[in-house]
Amino acid sequence: MQSPEPFSTALPARPDCCYTSCYCEENVWKLCEYVRQRGERPLEEFYAVFLSNENRMIPIWKQKSSRADAPVIWDYHVILLQVCSEGQRLIYDLDTELPFPCPCHVYIKEALRSDANIRKDFRRKLRVIQADEFLRTFASDRSHMKDADNKWKKPPPPYPCIQTAVSSMNLDDFISMEPAVGYGTVYTLQEFTEQFDSPG
Repeated sequence: MQSPEPFSTALPARPDCCYTSCYCEENVWKLCEYVRQRGERPLEEFYAVFLSNENRMIPIWKQKSSRADAPVIWDYHVILLQVCSEGQRLIYDLDTELPFPCPCHVYIKEALRSDANIRKDFRRKLRVIQADEFLRTFASDRSHMKDADNKWKKPPPPYPCIQTAVSSMNLDDFISMEPAVGYGTVYTLQEFTEQFDSPG
């Protein structure tokens, strides 16, 4: 039996969040937007976290699309990190079977696990971007979700594409795990764990 989800006033309950399957970057953008507009916690506590690697092949466990205890292999995934002023660290992942939010140390243990026992090609990196910067800079025209015939691989969100004054598509800058590219700070999984694993 799954334990009850931790109480948080920062975001709505999972069923009430804006969600579109296979558009995790936009789902997290919408969570950040909610915090900025209506959340009861400061936006400065929140970070968008892109997970990927140079090969765009990363395993994540405890996903809704997982089978048994096998991981899902994503090209990238995006979650929301909250670093509370009281010290608690929480992860919001709308695609996980874990609680929403989930204590960061539990998410690392259950969903990310360790890179020590997996092939080098699958080792994860994480790009951590402050929520306000993510809201200001992220843009996607959703072209990565169209096939060679210009048809949708998965149905898009019902709202307009997210754009900035200077860009209509810069998703690759966020998925890239090259530190010199894009925004925020790139961590290895070990570095991220050392920085954020503490239960607070």
